[in-house]
Amino acid sequence: MQLPEEFASRMREMLGEESDAFFAGYEKERVYGLRVNTAKVSTEEFEKLAPFHLERIPWVENGFFYDPEDMPTKHPYYFAGLYYMQEPSAMTPASRLMVEPGEKVLDLCAAPGGKATELGSRLRGKGLLVANDISASRMKALLKNIEISGIPNAFLTNESPSHLAEVFPEYFDKILVDAPCSGEGMFRKEPAVMEAWTPDKPMVCAHMQEEITREAVKMLKPGGMLLYSTCTFSPEENEKQIARMLSENPDLELLEITPWYEGFAKGNPAWANNMPALEKTVRIWPQHMDGEGHFLALMQKKGESFSLPYMWEPKRPDKKIQQMLDDFFRNIHGKAEGYTLDIRGTYVYAVPQLTKDIRGLKFVRNGLLLGELKKNRFEPSQPLAMALTKDTYAATLDFSAEDERVLRYLKGETILVEKEEWTKPDGWQLVCVDGYPLGWGKMVKGVLKNKYLSGWRMH
Repeated sequence: MQLPEEFASRMREMLGEESDAFFAGYEKERVYGLRVNTAKVSTEEFEKLAPFHLERIPWVENGFFYDPEDMPTKHPYYFAGLYYMQEPSAMTPASRLMVEPGEKVLDLCAAPGGKATELGSRLRGKGLLVANDISASRMKALLKNIEISGIPNAFLTNESPSHLAEVFPEYFDKILVDAPCSGEGMFRKEPAVMEAWTPDKPMVCAHMQEEITREAVKMLKPGGMLLYSTCTFSPEENEKQIARMLSENPDLELLEITPWYEGFAKGNPAWANNMPALEKTVRIWPQHMDGEGHFLALMQKKGESFSLPYMWEPKRPDKKIQQMLDDFFRNIHGKAEGYTLDIRGTYVYAVPQLTKDIRGLKFVRNGLLLGELKKNRFEPSQPLAMALTKDTYAATLDFSAEDERVLRYLKGETILVEKEEWTKPDGWQLVCVDGYPLGWGKMVKGVLKNKYLSGWRMH
């Protein structure tokens, strides 16, 4: 691989004797990873279930290396949201933010959703995930990844960090800033990133990172944690950013990254005013680990945490609409707590209880889209199917992954079903693969009319 000379020269200066090992890494084949969605299946269950050649990623408890010849994106389990394809080093930031169910969490630069989906799975449907990206074009991928992962309590915003900070001052328990960067750590994985690199790109990105992180700190509650990460090697975007943040915010304290992995390297204080605390940051070097380049820093805002009162006031549906919803939802077992029913036009949502008035924010989704009201009926949505489990819906069709009808269903075809396979004869059926929901179908006399979302179909 022919690296840009200015980049190679700087890396020789940074790494000294270790630079030969660093450059030798570019001649190695990249590795491939997938991350298990533990909100749907445990890592241990997945390891037994998946027909792939898997090897545990030692620094991420729910991560696996896989053989690309297995083509996991073509398997029905992928369409069931059991895992997310992600570069192994990129799994690290979300795994080190220590998100707990019930917290209010912000992923400030979230698209396409690799880290947001992990944060959401850790919430277990409790609390709130705000997944933001300023790019409208990238929101479509973020939305699909959130929905296929079955995350019900997400608020997807398409805002500038400064506007978000006006609405959410000192609001979040945990914030992830996976900052836009020069991408030097991804040159081996994505040569197009290298081709777009210029010597001044690190400084351009550093200025952008300054603006983003200043707004992020404003949104962090006292006692809350902020994890900053990049996929680049440039000190201007890494240690120097953290040194600046600590200097500007005396109430921020740098924390150790835990759990530690033997392949991690400490950040270098010499690259940023010799601030000793910078040794608590982590650099992931590809010559030390089976992954690409990454940087992480975990900070906590000093002070006592506090709670805010709820402000959401939903409109109640009229009696006719309520009856239509009752007719469908009596087939769903259990009750989702912490959500409010909201009807916008013909669409019905389960909205996580917010403690802020969000009017004026640009967003593409608030909560879980339950379905659509049509003439005298309610039609459930694809996101609702992905948020359910087999045992929460009364009428299910469960096919084996080896059953050819699964692939036909994912391609949008009509399916013939034997009478002994029904749990209920006619009406809406939750279609599953080995017990994990894929989507909806409507049974009519042994024929399953396919309701799988057309934009998600297998090609």
